[in-house]
Amino acid sequence: MIYFFIYLFLETFVSVEIGSAIGPFWTFIEIVVSAFAGLLLLTNFRYTFFENVRAMVEGEITPETFQKQNLSALIGAILLIVPGFFTDFIGILLYFGVFTNLIVNRLSKREKNSNIKTDQFQEGECDVIDVEIIERHDDRK
Repeated sequence: MIYFFIYLFLETFVSVEIGSAIGPFWTFIEIVVSAFAGLLLLTNFRYTFFENVRAMVEGEITPETFQKQNLSALIGAILLIVPGFFTDFIGILLYFGVFTNLIVNRLSKREKNSNIKTDQFQEGECDVIDVEIIERHDDRK
């Protein structure tokens, strides 16, 4: 929730500053052009996708990198469609992979931390109660 408020503050601040500097007409033109560019990138996403498939098949990238690159390109194109200067900036960085490595590294650290907590016990070990059975052989009959 705090990230949303930080984003909202930055988007408002950046949009007001840039919008007041370039004026309402050029602000409108920027919104239309960035939305058109986002739609164009989104419609041509299949080429990016197939290029990443080729790179994965040839062993240039791992399947994890393949997923994260495609996801960042998709989110970047969508952010270009959303009006606002800050979202356009983030969308361009995500689409062209500048921000992708930073986000991938941050998500990988979170996944590793959550895996450490769940991998402390092997499968089925959490449900086992350790008992010892002692058999007595009574020779008195």
